[in-house]
Amino acid sequence: MSRFDTTRWSLVLKARADAPDARAALEALCRLYRPPVVAYVRGRGYPPDVADDLAQAFFAQFIEKAWHAGADPTRGRFRAYLLTALKRHLIDDTTAAHAQKRGGGQLHESLDADGSAQPVGDDSPERAFERAWALALLQSAIVRLQAEAEDAGKGALFVALREFLVEAPDEADYARAAQALGLRRNTLAVAVHRLRHRLRELVQAELAQTTSNENEFDEEVRALRASLGTAIE
Repeated sequence: MSRFDTTRWSLVLKARADAPDARAALEALCRLYRPPVVAYVRGRGYPPDVADDLAQAFFAQFIEKAWHAGADPTRGRFRAYLLTALKRHLIDDTTAAHAQKRGGGQLHESLDADGSAQPVGDDSPERAFERAWALALLQSAIVRLQAEAEDAGKGALFVALREFLVEAPDEADYARAAQALGLRRNTLAVAVHRLRHRLRELVQAELAQTTSNENEFDEEVRALRASLGTAIE
């Protein structure tokens, strides 16, 4: 059995009916992807409160209307499929807002006069989505790593070394942390190395949950590196 046979997204793709395990997997993915969805909507010019509402409505429809059922299993990256669905949803929302305005209703205050929202900041909405996706995935892996450390009775050590997980510490950082923890410098370095190695494994495990084959996995690894711009490999 390959690592892609029982991922969350593969369960969603294979279950065209409303199977409990597929729905649970889909809901877990939607929770993970809420930050990048909100980031994309904000990138389109919507204020935070409206972006939150639109993201909530999008995920509700994505799940309840089973939009995932039309996905192509041979192109199974959840991130790409979700972004396409989100763009369509926002187009539909803008169209509905236009219709409501013509009928005497109120248009979202976040829309310009022509009915389109404008990007915020220097990043494109797609770039904002990519960066928020990478950060959300990294954060999910860090939460899992912390849970493992706490289960092993090393929660305090994890908290002390957390700042070194993504960016490699320099010698001064090592010396400061070693002194604070009462550890030798080499002992601390080994602990950091092990945590960083395990974090990479957990990040890769998260990526495998949203891809359906090795090629897609490799592409997502490259996209993650580019979005984070860190030492995570």
